[in-house]
Amino acid sequence: MKSVFSRLALVTIALFASINLTLAAEGDSGADQLRQFVRNSKTAEGDFVQQQLRTPKGDEPKDKGLKVVRQTQGHFVFQRPGRFVWDTQKPYEQKLIADGKQVVMWDKDLNQATFRPAGQALATTPAAILFGEDALDQHFELVEGDEHLGMKWVNLKPKTASSKGANDLPYTKISIGMANGLPKALELIDGLGSVVLVTLDHIQLNIALPANRFTFTPPAGAEVVRMK
Repeated sequence: MKSVFSRLALVTIALFASINLTLAAEGDSGADQLRQFVRNSKTAEGDFVQQQLRTPKGDEPKDKGLKVVRQTQGHFVFQRPGRFVWDTQKPYEQKLIADGKQVVMWDKDLNQATFRPAGQALATTPAAILFGEDALDQHFELVEGDEHLGMKWVNLKPKTASSKGANDLPYTKISIGMANGLPKALELIDGLGSVVLVTLDHIQLNIALPANRFTFTPPAGAEVVRMK
């Protein structure tokens, strides 16, 4: 009985803490919300939808805005610093797994696992930008953007003196949409005008994760490629 009451007490405390954080976040700027999220979120999981967009071509109607070229969806898990699983489930199954030292790309259809050291290639992924670093201000200047779609947008401008190579990212614009203290969208634009839009939902913060959550063992018979 005592353990039941203890668990109820912990749940109640966590619930009120969550309510207080949400109320505080509603009045904060987008940049302040993002800083608090990075500082306070040690682990999390949720769902994502990732769209690759482009501007209409010459023979396509211009009044419908950007055209969706590709859309994927799936589930993500992260643990700072630098550990995450970006699990694409539809329309095909792929996993991007980072354990802080290496990153694995698993393609179920190809039955292939590609291992490579965690480095700049990993840093360019939406997952790493959102979940990799726990000191975002060291590498980016956070600039307040517009407020639309119910979100306060923050533009991330790489600092030229970044020791992690943030200034070498292939994007001309990186924006994160914040709402109620959580990142709800990420927009990446490259020099060719291609746009990647990632929306996040059902986010749970600071959950307990098993020690092997970010390890991956290829199934028997899979092709294994190791990059240097």
